[in-house]
Amino acid sequence: PGVEVTTITTPANTQHVMVTVPAGEFLMGSENGEINEQPVHTVFLDTYKIDRFEVTNTQYQAFVTAAGGAASLFAQDGRYNGPNQPVVGISWTWADAYCKWIGGRLPTEAEWEKAARGLDARIYPWGNEAPTAELLNHNRTIDLTQDVGSHPTGQSPYGVHDMAGNVWEWVSDWFDTDYYANSPNQNPTGPADSPGQTGKVIRGGSWAESDPFVRSTQRFTFQFQLSNDLTGFRCIVSPDTTGAN
Repeated sequence: PGVEVTTITTPANTQHVMVTVPAGEFLMGSENGEINEQPVHTVFLDTYKIDRFEVTNTQYQAFVTAAGGAASLFAQDGRYNGPNQPVVGISWTWADAYCKWIGGRLPTEAEWEKAARGLDARIYPWGNEAPTAELLNHNRTIDLTQDVGSHPTGQSPYGVHDMAGNVWEWVSDWFDTDYYANSPNQNPTGPADSPGQTGKVIRGGSWAESDPFVRSTQRFTFQFQLSNDLTGFRCIVSPDTTGAN
């Protein structure tokens, strides 16, 4: 697919560069990964626009200043607080609040995966070639987050950067190991919330993860109220920005 780029302006006059993922079907999951990535199934998604880059410290700090968002736990840490580094130290709750503040929402797990791997069931955003330091930031090669967009050769078919490595990315769905077995085949939003459920899905691996964890079908979970130096996020906008919480 070609790359259609648009820019949206946030309430604080910062900007998000977004790419369009057209409506249509794609294959979700992998028979060669973990059991929670199975079965492979066909999913239809409506059109949406997704951030071309992970949300940066500059973008997130505008939210903190203008709307009273919670500051990153690493806002004063020189290892992680560069203006163009992806913001980390943000819980799912505040990532969700940020995306809603700009008029969007967190991507669903299905939206994230389609944007990462396109229509040809590739293993990684760039294809099936094994990960290298030129393609992504992972496996503690640098041992720190890098500025977003530092690995253009590793972008996805839709022109989305850093969907493997750099930081794990929050998505909207609750985590369920068996969800793929009964997932709807159109615009799935994950299992319904239930009392005591705390795990939200994170995708894409981080600067610390080895090869298996940066595959585009890899599913992992993290407690939604926690944060760390490995996890950030990106947003989407679409005709329906209500999302699934």
